[in-house]
Amino acid sequence: MASGFFALLDDIAAMMDDVAVMSKIAAKKTAGILGDDLAVNAEKASGFISSRELPVLWAISKGSLLNKVIILPAAFLLSAFAPVAVIVILVLGGLYLAYEGAEKIYEYFFPHAHAKTEISEQEWTEEEVLAFEKEKIKSAIITDFILSVEIVIIALGTVIGKPISSQIMVVSIIALIATVGVYGIVALIVRMDEAGLKLMQLNKREGSFTTRLGNILVQALPKVIKSLSVIGTIALLLVAGGIFVHEIYFLHDLLPQVPAIITEFFIGLVAGGLVLVIVNLFKKIFNKK
Repeated sequence: MASGFFALLDDIAAMMDDVAVMSKIAAKKTAGILGDDLAVNAEKASGFISSRELPVLWAISKGSLLNKVIILPAAFLLSAFAPVAVIVILVLGGLYLAYEGAEKIYEYFFPHAHAKTEISEQEWTEEEVLAFEKEKIKSAIITDFILSVEIVIIALGTVIGKPISSQIMVVSIIALIATVGVYGIVALIVRMDEAGLKLMQLNKREGSFTTRLGNILVQALPKVIKSLSVIGTIALLLVAGGIFVHEIYFLHDLLPQVPAIITEFFIGLVAGGLVLVIVNLFKKIFNKK
């Protein structure tokens, strides 16, 4: 009886070792998209009143966890019984990401009149602030859902053929990292100024290490926030282009002499531009009606 129990423990230990190795491989495979996920979500979590940044980020994080709860079982079922549906979902998600990236570029060159993109306590009413937050949270959760699908599918692809228990554990670990890790770093980014002020208050002596470091963090935050919009837009188009290149056969070798990152960005931009034109046409038609 005791020998059987210890044999079971050995099997569990061996399985956990396999899970650890497979999780490491899956993490390497998804590292690129996790970086894009970080840039996109950091950009979407910025632009709020300082006191509302963490509550908004917490709301997005809860939405991200709910996304994973929905995606994981669906991914395992589709992978087992309808693998073609996974590709269709990925491509549709890629079209949405490409559209969002192209729309940001369009808005930069042709901004809407009187558009408000950041909250100012003097200019906004409480109702406008809440509506703005709700819209940005909704947009962030939708984008997170699409990026999460891509992360889960890539992670799942590294453990195809393995026992279902190993698949569930490995992909769940990557999904958890994608939420806790990404949004933890985003929280650090959006609170850089607060951390800088705390460091400056630790030592009142002029020229001390903590004072200089705190000053650097405070001054760096506006530059980081401004750069996140550009990085996030590029990331959206790269992720979308990567989906199209990997999942649509005739795009695999479309521009073989051009570096892959440029090809993916170009394809994402073209696809996003086409979707943007179609969406704007439909908007004009419905507005006329």
